[in-house]
Amino acid sequence: MLLFMVIAYLFVTIGIGLWAARRVQSSADFAIAGRHLPMYMIITTTFATWFGSEIVLGVPAKFIKGGLNAVVEDPFGAGMCLILVGIFFAAKLYRMTLLTISDYYRERYGRSVEVLCSLIIMLSYLGWVSAQVTALGLVFHLLSGGLISIPWGMVIGVVSILVYTLWGGMWSVAVTDFIQMIILVVGLLVLAFFAADMAGGAGKVVELVVSRDMFRFWPEPTWHDIIFFFAAAITMMLGSIPQQDVFQRVMSANTEKAATHGTVIGGTAYILFAFVPMFLVASALIIMPEQTASLLEDDPQKVLPTLVMDRMPVVMQVLFFGALLSAIKSCASATLLAPSVTFTENIWRQFRPAYISDLENLRIMRISVFVFAVCVLVYSIKMEGTPIFELVSGAYQVPLVGAFVPLVFGLYWQRATTQGALCSTVLGIGVWLAFINVPGWGEVFPQQLAGVLAAVVGMVAGSLVPQWLRHAPGQHHAVVGVEQA
Repeated sequence: MLLFMVIAYLFVTIGIGLWAARRVQSSADFAIAGRHLPMYMIITTTFATWFGSEIVLGVPAKFIKGGLNAVVEDPFGAGMCLILVGIFFAAKLYRMTLLTISDYYRERYGRSVEVLCSLIIMLSYLGWVSAQVTALGLVFHLLSGGLISIPWGMVIGVVSILVYTLWGGMWSVAVTDFIQMIILVVGLLVLAFFAADMAGGAGKVVELVVSRDMFRFWPEPTWHDIIFFFAAAITMMLGSIPQQDVFQRVMSANTEKAATHGTVIGGTAYILFAFVPMFLVASALIIMPEQTASLLEDDPQKVLPTLVMDRMPVVMQVLFFGALLSAIKSCASATLLAPSVTFTENIWRQFRPAYISDLENLRIMRISVFVFAVCVLVYSIKMEGTPIFELVSGAYQVPLVGAFVPLVFGLYWQRATTQGALCSTVLGIGVWLAFINVPGWGEVFPQQLAGVLAAVVGMVAGSLVPQWLRHAPGQHHAVVGVEQA
């Protein structure tokens, strides 16, 4: 019964996605929905894209073990990323009428920085998308009672997302995100009320959380704890800013106001609603204390699914897995699309300097989506067993140390040069890798913070010293079918 309902839900979302795909007539429609999305859809697609498997399964597990202090990276850092984008970046980038975030690097610094930052951004998506694919495998494994292995569950999940993303691009992603966000919010809220009743009231759950000091947010007042807390906070807060999926939501808006306000509202909603899965897992400590304690030692990510499957009626199970699949599918579809569009626009076109028709560009985008989906699937199967939260958090360190500083300084410092941007990227990644690979360094000082500080030094020094590399800003490709700002 439950498995049948989930399969039916998959077919419904595929149908909605394919229906939305009818609006795709150009590469701009595929990549940024032709810049036609109203504010409410910007809010929903922003929220739904961020609200993935890690917030439903990974974050609550971290919260139960370490309190709010352990989840500063996500949801707090992740939500603040969207708020910062809306306040400081959305308006400036929206006016430039770009197709990808890497188009900005091309226009500000030239082709070399464009290619380098594109590769960094694309690489970072492997971990994030893999987290969603891993969760899909886990869902189908649980629903089938173990008959479907986790790897085969991954395959089924990827295929179900690929069908509509391949044809509909951003239009399909935005429309399905809108539907899936409604299911997600309603489903988790109903589950929270039901779990609170089972636990003897929401007050008892809150009392338990307070008694275990899980609301403690700030670190211990020691240099080590403060610096590692700060590093964790900025990983997703700043590392997510130079990301194509975030940029796509900005550029898909039909007005500058929708681009700026939509991301701020979406980020705020994300932070607030993230407390719902945390509440659900906390209630499990009361409803099934012994079983929860055992799962926390074995696999904390299974606490919430086990609570639902073992202690709740079928209706609640349908709501939970509907909400979970909504969270995963909305996040995965967006993160499959983003690197594929970046590859087509900023890597592939480097090898095709001659004129490319828009239809050919659209076809290559679709091929890229398929190829990236296969790569992610292989990577996910290989990384099976890695905690979802770790897959996500690790993904954002790469753009943080390699692409964030050139973006910020390019927008807000007129003296930033091509040489400075290259120095920033190379030095940031180099120092980051050194702290990862040299024994003991990463334990004394956080690798991502060391990398971003090195990137700042590289940018400032590289831009102020004599310019051995010519500053060579380029011109981004015109976005067909979209009026230039």
